[in-house]
Amino acid sequence: MTEFFNQLLHEIERPLTNPVLIFSLILFIILLSPILLRRLNIPGIIGLIIAGVIIGPHGLYILEKNSAINLFSTIGLLYIMFIAGLELDLNEFKSHRNKSLVFGFFTFIIPLGIGFPVCHYLLYYDFNASLLTASMFATHTLVAYPIVSKFGVSKNQAVAITVGGTILTDTAVLIILAVIMGNSQGNLNQEFWIRLGASLIIFSAIMFIVIPRIAKWFFRKLESEKHSHYIFVLSVVFFAAFLAEVAGVEPIIGAFVAGLALNKLIPHSSALMNRIEFIGNSLFIPFFLISVGMLVDVSVIMNGPTALIIAGTLTIVAITGKWLASFLTQVIFKYTSSQRQLIFGLSSAHAAATLAVILVGYKAGILDENILNGTIILILITCIIASFATERAAKKIIVETEDDSSDLLKSSSASNEHILLPVANVGKMEKLLDFAILIKDKKSVNPVSVLSVVSDNSEAEKNILKAKNKLEDFVKQASGTETKVNVITTIDHNAASGITRCSREIMADIIVLGWPQRTGFLDKLIGEKIESILNNTDKTTLICFLEKPLELHKRIVVAVPPLAEHENGFGLWLTKLAKLAQELSIPIHTYCNEATEKSIRKFFSKEKLAASLSVSLFSDWDDFLVLARNIHADDFVVLVSARRGATSYMSILDGLPLKIEKHFSDNSRVIIYPQQYDGNINLENYSEVSTETLNRGIEVVQKIGKEIGSMLKKKNQE
Repeated sequence: MTEFFNQLLHEIERPLTNPVLIFSLILFIILLSPILLRRLNIPGIIGLIIAGVIIGPHGLYILEKNSAINLFSTIGLLYIMFIAGLELDLNEFKSHRNKSLVFGFFTFIIPLGIGFPVCHYLLYYDFNASLLTASMFATHTLVAYPIVSKFGVSKNQAVAITVGGTILTDTAVLIILAVIMGNSQGNLNQEFWIRLGASLIIFSAIMFIVIPRIAKWFFRKLESEKHSHYIFVLSVVFFAAFLAEVAGVEPIIGAFVAGLALNKLIPHSSALMNRIEFIGNSLFIPFFLISVGMLVDVSVIMNGPTALIIAGTLTIVAITGKWLASFLTQVIFKYTSSQRQLIFGLSSAHAAATLAVILVGYKAGILDENILNGTIILILITCIIASFATERAAKKIIVETEDDSSDLLKSSSASNEHILLPVANVGKMEKLLDFAILIKDKKSVNPVSVLSVVSDNSEAEKNILKAKNKLEDFVKQASGTETKVNVITTIDHNAASGITRCSREIMADIIVLGWPQRTGFLDKLIGEKIESILNNTDKTTLICFLEKPLELHKRIVVAVPPLAEHENGFGLWLTKLAKLAQELSIPIHTYCNEATEKSIRKFFSKEKLAASLSVSLFSDWDDFLVLARNIHADDFVVLVSARRGATSYMSILDGLPLKIEKHFSDNSRVIIYPQQYDGNINLENYSEVSTETLNRGIEVVQKIGKEIGSMLKKKNQE
């Protein structure tokens, strides 16, 4: 027993050296510090930084900055920048890139313009030291980004321009660092500039041309190996960081660029994205925040007034510069005060790039110890201010959004959305489930319901058990995305009847069906089963053929018939396509007539849909295949069709699914049958009423009109 206690006392001697014990301690800190400080209304990020101060070499000296902690800290820092690049809404960023440039300019030039004269004329540092310290003020690290992500406001325009400004200003500062180092060593010559420019060009080409192609090939070939996808992503992140370092810039730039390069290949609601965020936010990023705290030396305050004066001056200059940049951005682009506060909160934290600049300058003898210690105090103060400001702004933005009555109605509708996914072929279900998860509104409290219909015979009970066991595997798949899946097995005399009945029982809004298999040469594509579902339900129905992984598509191409805007389900399918486009970070290109275009653009504007939209006018539906020359192999083809009797129904629509299958066999494709009436109409009450005669009459009139038109055309030509 004595030996045990002696061993225990030896292991807990400060600083701790046992790697298992060190890792356990840090995990307990990650677990407990946010919980304890939440009661004091202190953001979890601050709790981790303060914990780092307490256990670090300048606190209780429980831990020292060894190679293991430095490694995990570096991983966490790279993770923050990678996730920021990955979560960046590229469509939103592209549409507001000028705003990012403006903010990047302000957040770079204002702190630099204030900082240089203060350091040179007030603190009496030389030119190189003053410029390097002033450039440090221009940097910022997205330490508070996890707060934005947690509150679900990462898609806000203010976040997009701040993240865009981050990469611009940090890149500029790190280039200044390289220039100052070259100047201090007397190497600032033509060769230096040629080498820096060439290495950055090579780095960019590898990241934006080579890496995406490798990633596409990898995701396609190892589609079922989900764990390999995560390992591949991590490999790309750290390889990019290494390449950036070789190119002459900081690794954090490489991590951010890796996020941009893989952005379109990792949907925001996918299981892979969930794994990346989960592991990063649970382990690596907290490690980085603790390590930032371990750098803080509180004792520098006691070393005389000089260190305190420098620390105070640096902090005031840094905060003032960032506030002015966010204020001017708000004034120019007419943002709300909450958005200004969010921009300030995200851009005011100094950590990663700041440390990189100051440590390099200190080691090179350009900066003294007072600047180093003052900067460390600056990091602590700005991280605290940034966390409080960001959390407060995020909460305000949520409240403002909820106060909007249109958003309230939308949210209420979205919260009740229910998707039904009937399964006939389990082998093809995985892609259909991924598709359903991507288009599902995250505000919906309802799960994705997976349905299997078993024939009503003597083997029914046994078949139900078999079906349940097969479907349970897909529940695990969905759990990786934190999406609820409800497995339903039912008995009915046929599949169509079971699907129809179940869609009414659960009050489904959308039915997602797999692409049908034709059994004979003369069979129609839309066979009796699907036709029965369409005739007996009024739910928005999507018939899907998913040829390749969703993330490998480059465009969504949509063909919309005339008068489609008058169908009740018009807004629903538009919203879902916009959601899919946003998740995949790809544009939507629509073929329709002028009236439908106006309705689509009006809906996009009214609902503030973030997807990138372009339209080509199209009206010659008799020559539908003319579209084929404009469709590529990596396009996601969507045909908006209509049920018989619908306002937008044309007889030609019946034959288009077969043509699409024949001429677009290599494309992923979806046929949408929108809801015709409002959901309160009971179709069974009108089952006796048939529109077939009327439809045939309309078809005859249309054909006669076309014949007369062609005759007149010929006559005019003669």
